[in-house]
Amino acid sequence: MKDIASRPYVAEDFAACLAIFDSNVPTFFAPEERADFCQFLESIDTEGWPYLVLTRNGSVIACGGLAVEPERKRASLAWGMVDRVFHGQGLGTRLTQARLAQARAIPGIAELILETSQHTHGFYEKFGFTASRVTPDGFAPGLDRWNMTLRLTDT
Repeated sequence: MKDIASRPYVAEDFAACLAIFDSNVPTFFAPEERADFCQFLESIDTEGWPYLVLTRNGSVIACGGLAVEPERKRASLAWGMVDRVFHGQGLGTRLTQARLAQARAIPGIAELILETSQHTHGFYEKFGFTASRVTPDGFAPGLDRWNMTLRLTDT
């Protein structure tokens, strides 16, 4: 998709990002996670928590970011999602690649972590992430939590 652009999140993207979240409930997110996502969007610090949106013809169709913890030499993939209408078109891959590039560009970041579900852990394994813990019903009943890790450096 050549008509896809990537840019930093701005407050005006709030409603579009919530709509993307809602399009992924209940398969990929539990309804009770919506309040946490709202709080996250309202308190984004674009310096410490870079958050991106992918747009097509000016409309936000995917979003995701990083939570950077320089003191722990790691970053976390945070709230990554693609509008359900656009699943299967490579946007999740594009969003993940952009966030991996961001993480690798941050000096001192040796590890990338994420929490995902049984529905998407295989997607992240394709990028080299490995499961460190699986918690049945960790997000909600029927929605398991997969903690995954990717080493960015050997040091």
